[in-house]
Amino acid sequence: MKSFKIIIALVVIASVISCNNKRKPQVQYMPDMYVAVPYEANGADGLNGKMVDRDPVAGTVSRNGIVAYDIPDTNEGYEKAKAELKNPLPTTEVNLEKGKELYGIYCASCHGTKGDGNGVLSQRDKFNGIPNYKDRELTPGNIYHVIMYGKNLMGSHASQLQYKERWQVVQYVEKLRSELK
Repeated sequence: MKSFKIIIALVVIASVISCNNKRKPQVQYMPDMYVAVPYEANGADGLNGKMVDRDPVAGTVSRNGIVAYDIPDTNEGYEKAKAELKNPLPTTEVNLEKGKELYGIYCASCHGTKGDGNGVLSQRDKFNGIPNYKDRELTPGNIYHVIMYGKNLMGSHASQLQYKERWQVVQYVEKLRSELK
């Protein structure tokens, strides 16, 4: 009987204590969980005062396979890429097949499967004036530059294609261009 009275007393005390002012903070078991130090995700100071979101040092190459591209997105950069940039990949059937596959995914809807500028979007009058590859003075460098930054209505495809894939598309575009002549 004595234990029953103790249990009733504890229930009554817990009920009274729980009816306190809810707007005033009560005892906190782990205060660091309730009152955390906020960090701005893109701020200058990150965790422990370390800097975050800084640009890498000029000329460095990422370790995850991303190759730095230092040519700027300007008319001068376009001309520089046109004159100086060369395809580092050997022309092989594997590279051409992969380039054809990627071209079909990212390029053919506008440029057409033959590179004649007569893709599905051009046929449906969504985009007009898509150039024919044979009508342009193209080099591997300026094709790569346009894939990186885009030109006129064409947007950049740098986020969709990795370094090697861009060069494979360049090889396939050169093949299409030679077949159009």
